[in-house]
Amino acid sequence: MALIELSGITKYYEMGDQVVKALDGIDIAVEKNDYLAFIGSSGSGKSTMLNILGCLDKPTTGEYHLNSKNVEALDANELSEIRNLEIGFIFQSFNLLPRATALGNVMQPLVYRGIGLSKRKEMAMEALNRVGLGDRTDHLPNQLSGGQRQRVAIARALVTNPSILLADEPTGNLDSKTTIEIMQLFDELHSEGHTLIVVTHEDEIAQHCRRIVEMKDGKVFNDSTSHSAKVSH
Repeated sequence: MALIELSGITKYYEMGDQVVKALDGIDIAVEKNDYLAFIGSSGSGKSTMLNILGCLDKPTTGEYHLNSKNVEALDANELSEIRNLEIGFIFQSFNLLPRATALGNVMQPLVYRGIGLSKRKEMAMEALNRVGLGDRTDHLPNQLSGGQRQRVAIARALVTNPSILLADEPTGNLDSKTTIEIMQLFDELHSEGHTLIVVTHEDEIAQHCRRIVEMKDGKVFNDSTSHSAKVSH
């Protein structure tokens, strides 16, 4: 069975007397160690897709299986547990705790797992070393560059050893040089066996991925597994 299976997924919103079809019948499978980009313009449905995949929202209809678990049948507590166990989030705005050090930020997800302090520190140090920030563990977010903050966020996502890394416009707040460095890190993580899903509107970010799923009007418009595939608009 695929790591992720979406069958007939819809997400409808009522806006006054109109029904907006944010997702309109999505069927897609993601295998372990896939490296996939969801791409599309504003309003294409890719952000709604991210919320569904990240268990932040439930579909209106359809089935979502993550690691053989039937996600849309879970209650709020079970969804929270799935997010903590299965998904590592990487956001455009980093979402770091401003008063916590890099080490403290990376340790945070482990608190909910009941892991002892010394083990939490050891696991967080390992994750920070993996992203090249072993020498910045005591720095607060405002003492770090944008690229370093995103590396802390990636380490925080990695520390729980999740089934998928889910990145939402991960380079949106970074300059072009730092963007290249972060995408190189993503490429390395994929080569190490991680499953990465990137949501982006930038073609050059999508080109790093091994598979590009273009969305349009809440539907899958194009699904290409060619690394050199060009995305049409």
